[in-house]
Amino acid sequence: QVQLVESGGGLVQAGGSLRLSCAASGRTFSAYKMGWFRQAPGKEREFVGAVTWNLGNEYYADSVKGRFTISRDNAKNTVYLQMASLKPEDTAVYYCAALITVGSSWNYWGPGTQVTVSS
Repeated sequence: QVQLVESGGGLVQAGGSLRLSCAASGRTFSAYKMGWFRQAPGKEREFVGAVTWNLGNEYYADSVKGRFTISRDNAKNTVYLQMASLKPEDTAVYYCAALITVGSSWNYWGPGTQVTVSS
């Protein structure tokens, strides 16, 4: 079993920055890919970005490309989402997810952390 816990959310002004962390724990954590998703009020959950755990290949949604950066610390079993140039439309609950094996769906999810960007 894998547990994911996000942290780092909060209130920030438009144009500001915030860094989210997602710590993974379990008997032996190993994943193919770690991802970030978000869900704004009244909207469906959407993909933000992902990183492959071993090679560090990064993928981003067009809406955040150039503003958000994903990184990971394999030794700490932690993935980060550095968010810059934040906009009010980035306001959402941000979720971390783990995809354990290639071809599977996202297997584990964190409880989420709220990010609010004020105008």
